[in-house]
Amino acid sequence: MLTSSVDSMMSERLQIPPIKTGSEIPTMTGGTRFVRACLRRPVDRTPVWFLRQAGRYMPEYQVVRRHHSLLEICKQPKLAAEVTITAAEKLDVDAAIIFADLLLPFECMGLDFEFQAGEGPVIHKPVRTADDIARLRTDRASELGYVAEAIARVVAHFKDRLGIIGFCGAPFTLASYMIEGGGSRNYVHTKTLMYRETDAWRRLLDKLVKVLREFARQQVEAGADVIQIFDSWAGALSIEDYREYVLPTTKTLVRDVQAMGVPVIYFGVDTASLLPSMHDTGADVLGLDWRTPLDRAWRGLDHACAVQGNLDPITLFAAPELIRRRVHQILDQAGGRPGHIFNLGHGIVPNTPVENVQQAVKFVREYAAVNRHE
Repeated sequence: MLTSSVDSMMSERLQIPPIKTGSEIPTMTGGTRFVRACLRRPVDRTPVWFLRQAGRYMPEYQVVRRHHSLLEICKQPKLAAEVTITAAEKLDVDAAIIFADLLLPFECMGLDFEFQAGEGPVIHKPVRTADDIARLRTDRASELGYVAEAIARVVAHFKDRLGIIGFCGAPFTLASYMIEGGGSRNYVHTKTLMYRETDAWRRLLDKLVKVLREFARQQVEAGADVIQIFDSWAGALSIEDYREYVLPTTKTLVRDVQAMGVPVIYFGVDTASLLPSMHDTGADVLGLDWRTPLDRAWRGLDHACAVQGNLDPITLFAAPELIRRRVHQILDQAGGRPGHIFNLGHGIVPNTPVENVQQAVKFVREYAAVNRHE
């Protein structure tokens, strides 16, 4: 978790005043509310934002995509900032996550990829051998500066009205993409390298951390208040494999980012069995998917970190009354304890009704208003 010195750095940067025990909590800006929740401090109400809140379900984004590819949007700071800002304002959330992609660091490492319709990202020359790993570059992270420039634009627009989230992929998930050449169901190539060529595996993770550390630094220096580390594929691992082959390197990355003065959110999918081990990274916030009740997951962590989540994204296709019930159920499970950020258990999916996402935000605020006056 954040040391007291880093905690103080965040307080000064976002003008987060201490709140005396027993005193009434003042109304906060979205940025202050979000960062305080990451630090497990009292807030006036639960902050809310959504994974993939800027994406294909939103008509404004579809208009931009008719003229630009995903990578073109990522690499043009003005466009990336526009997409980020539009979504956050339309949903009226407390935080905006910069529009980017997990795989952007691949290019500066000398590994080309593309997005193919219906297939997602494809790496045409996967990393499968020690020689392949040796050829990967770690000295060109400055080429990712377009993400930092987009963040600076978003920060200039929102100031402290919203929390600004930068992000990167976790070493395991990015290594798996490199090795598999794209998506995978069983991760045979990844785990084979991990088991049979452990030294090469560790060199690959070390190279990724070196690039990701610099990438995160650029984002923090541009004004990101929090960095989220996505370990989307960690759920494919057993507890033993996670602890032996992934935890040490991930812990290094988390601590390096925290040393920059910002909290870290660490998120994976289908990771209920891994949560205690993920907590050992020292991340300030653990993202929870929807497969385990929030109260049970948080209790299993001894409430020793903040948590983010965890509405099933498909619930947003339901009727408003069911959405309200599920939103309030999660907030009931959090019990008003400091350190809960309301979110989905994964990203908003295509064709999700925008008005239902907006309703979910209203239901979070409705819950806070009702409970304040009870």
